[in-house]
Amino acid sequence: MADLFSSAGLDDSAPRPLADRLRPAKLEDVVGQEHLTGPDGLLSRMLATRSLGSLIFWGPPGTGKTTVARLLAQGTDLSFEQVSAIFTGVAELKKVFDAARARRVIGKGTLLFVDEIHRFNKAQQDSFLPVMEDGTITLIGATTENPSFELNAALLSRARVLVFRPLDEAAIGRLLVRAEELEGRALPLDAEARDMLARMADGDGRAALTLAEEVWRAARPDEMFDSAQLQEIVQRRAPIYDKSEDGHYNLISALHKSVRGSDPDATLYYLARMLDAGENPLFLARRLVRMASEDIGNADPQALVVANAAKDAYDFLGTPEGELALAQAAVYLATAPKSNAVYTAWKQALRVAKEGGSLVPPKHILNAPTKLMKGEGYGSGYRYDHDQPDAFSGQDYFPEKLGRQHFYEPVERGFEREIRKRLDYWAKLRAERGGR
Repeated sequence: MADLFSSAGLDDSAPRPLADRLRPAKLEDVVGQEHLTGPDGLLSRMLATRSLGSLIFWGPPGTGKTTVARLLAQGTDLSFEQVSAIFTGVAELKKVFDAARARRVIGKGTLLFVDEIHRFNKAQQDSFLPVMEDGTITLIGATTENPSFELNAALLSRARVLVFRPLDEAAIGRLLVRAEELEGRALPLDAEARDMLARMADGDGRAALTLAEEVWRAARPDEMFDSAQLQEIVQRRAPIYDKSEDGHYNLISALHKSVRGSDPDATLYYLARMLDAGENPLFLARRLVRMASEDIGNADPQALVVANAAKDAYDFLGTPEGELALAQAAVYLATAPKSNAVYTAWKQALRVAKEGGSLVPPKHILNAPTKLMKGEGYGSGYRYDHDQPDAFSGQDYFPEKLGRQHFYEPVERGFEREIRKRLDYWAKLRAERGGR
C-alpha cells in the first residue's frame, strides 16, 4: 500500500514499524472514523470542496488523528507542518509562523498540525490566535483530553472540535487483514487468540499493529498460537488510563453513578477497571466514603461506617488482599437504600448561611458567663430540653432576623423513614408549644 512518506524522500528500504508502513494514503482508507471520513462525513465534504477550517481532533491514541491531518493537507494542497507541544516553545512556534508567512507570499498555504495541543499553556495557545485569524495557518490540534477543560475558550471559538472514536473490534479486524496482505502471511493466531489481540489493543489501531508485529516475530514456521500463548508472548498491555486525564474522570463517574443507581454488578466492574489500571486504592476508598454520605446518608447510617472500615482494612492489608474490602464496601453501598436528603439540605444551609451574613443567634440560647451578658438578656428564657415533657422544648434556634428555615427532608426509604416520623412528631409538639 502506498503511503504519505514515499514523497518525502525517505528510503523505503529502511526499517519502519508496521503501523507506519500501513499508514493510509486516502481518507477512505482510514478505519474506525467513518462518521468523519465516510461519503457523508464532514472531513470528506471538506476535501470535496477543498475548503478547510481550523479543527481540534479529540480522541484516544491510535485512532488516526495524525494520519487524517496529513491527508487533509495533501487533499487541499497545503504545506504540512507538524510540531509537538511537548517539545515546542514559543520561539519554535514563531519560526513556524514566519515560514508560513513566507509561503503565503508565494500563494502557498500551511496546515499546522499540533500534537498534544492541550500541553501548551495559555500564553502558547494564545499565540495561535492572530495567525489563525489572518489565514497564515490552518490549525489542526490533536488532544487526548477534553478540549472544554484544557483549551482556551478563544482558541475553541476559532476551531471546530471533531471527536475521534476508539476503534471497535471490527475496525481492528480490518487493520489486521490489511497487515496480513502487506506482509503476505497470516497471523499465526487461532480465532479466539485473534479476538483477544483485538481486545488487547483497547481501541488503539497502532497498538494492534504493534502487537501483531510481536506475534510475527515470536512465531516459528507453521506455529499457531492460542489465547494463553498470545498472552505469554505479548505479556499484557495496560489499559488506556491516565490518572490525570479523561479516563480517570470517566471511570470514577461511572463507578459513582453505578452505586447511586443501585447496580452492584456495574459497581464491581468499574471498581475492577480502575484497580486493574493502577488507580490508587485509597483514592477509591475516599470516593466510597463520599458516596456513603452523598447518596445514602441517613437512609442507612451504617454505610458510612462500612466505607470507613473498608478504608482502614485496605490500609492494614494493602494490595491485593485489601482490595476485597473495597469491593465489599462498594457492594454494600450499591445495595443500600438511597437518600440525598442530607446532601441537599447541606447545600441549602450553605447557601442561606452565605446569604444571611453575620446574624446573631437568639439570646435565649447564648451562654451568659458574666453579669453584663446576663443583664443583656443572654440565656434568658432558655428551656433545658431534658427537663421538658418528651425531652423536647420546641424553642426556636434560628436568628430572629432570619426566621425558621427548613432544609432537611428525609425520604421514605430505609432508616430515614423512622427519622421522618420523629421530625413529624416534633413538628406537632413545636406547634402545640408555640415554637415556630
